[in-house]
Amino acid sequence: MARYTFANIGQWTRKTEQRMEAVFRDSSQTVAEEVKKTRSRGGHMRVDTGLLRSSLMASTSAMPVIDPTKRPEPGRSYPDENGQIQMVIAGADIGETIYLGFTAAHARPREYLDGFTRLTAMRWPQIVEASARKIKSRVETRG
Repeated sequence: MARYTFANIGQWTRKTEQRMEAVFRDSSQTVAEEVKKTRSRGGHMRVDTGLLRSSLMASTSAMPVIDPTKRPEPGRSYPDENGQIQMVIAGADIGETIYLGFTAAHARPREYLDGFTRLTAMRWPQIVEASARKIKSRVETRG
């Protein structure tokens, strides 16, 4: 029969909290990636210049707002960068709300037509479940 001590329980609690935090961060990052996934990659976002995709922002204090002046410039393409989002997710405390929002002027009509945000949000339970499986498999392979 196994003997449990306060040290064992404390260690188990810390490991459990670390795993929960890993699932929280991984799930949040997956949502940020999935919501921007292009149709050509199996997602729901149409991409012309990339401005909409690059306008996704994250915050822990409030939903990012649409900027009516943020419109694509003719002949310009916009890179898909995640640095700001990754920093917000990395700095968030477990259980804290992470707001993800597009700030490009055409975000609302594109969402209405294509549904990339609502279709991703509907998959939240599956995304969390997949992240939990991924984190669990990492832990089991390390021993």
